[in-house]
Amino acid sequence: MSGSNKGILLIIGGAEDKDDKMHILRKFVRLLDSDDSKLLVLTTATKEPEAVGDNYRRVFSKLGMRDIDILNLDSREDANEEEFVEKIRRAEGIFFTGGDQLRITSIIGGTRASEALLECYYNGGVIAGTSAGASAMSRIMIVEGESNEPARKCTVKLAPGLGLMDKVIIDQHFAQRGRIGRLLCGVAENPEILGVGIDEDTAIIVYSDDTFEVYGTNSVTVIDGRSIESSNVSELKPNEILAITNITLHVLPEGYGYDLIKKQVFRF
Repeated sequence: MSGSNKGILLIIGGAEDKDDKMHILRKFVRLLDSDDSKLLVLTTATKEPEAVGDNYRRVFSKLGMRDIDILNLDSREDANEEEFVEKIRRAEGIFFTGGDQLRITSIIGGTRASEALLECYYNGGVIAGTSAGASAMSRIMIVEGESNEPARKCTVKLAPGLGLMDKVIIDQHFAQRGRIGRLLCGVAENPEILGVGIDEDTAIIVYSDDTFEVYGTNSVTVIDGRSIESSNVSELKPNEILAITNITLHVLPEGYGYDLIKKQVFRF
């Protein structure tokens, strides 16, 4: 699906500030047309949808939003229900909470809700996700891998995501949970795919021209595997320490951006 009115993605590394300055969530509100924009919070990822939904309703109300709806798609039957599908289709802003990204994709993937989500995005909607909601944004997502461990072969589990971004894999809570090893493994196994690791209270804002802006208090790590000269990735001798040569890595704080087409860093 393509369109000239493609919207904006706000992809958050998790643990965004919800009580003090709320820079990232405030930015999400500013990306919407107005305080009267229809905002839909999807709590599918979490096992505590009522508590999480109530918390985000409180936050977004405090930030001035007036039309807030909380939707917990808890089954594939829900994700094909006309009433719920129409809510997604009509939303101007959609926010995916954290939790378990496999719950998002296993419940929504291949349903009418998934089609409505893409329709919303390609009609100019602003789609945001934090933590698990961030990982699920791309066509391929990380669902499992070792944190705070040396990079090892065959230790990363990938699965299909929501497909709002292509040829990118997103990891979240990145520096705080020591996830560089698993993102390196994901890129080594798929060198044509860009690895983007987003720290907590930090986000990338992906614009319709396929550039993104770093926003927040920490940084974003971009791993480009096209320059790899060699690696020892294979199913032979799994769990060996990973070897990669000549990989390209960028660490970008706020004030920097990245062109996903040209694979180039730039400054604002």
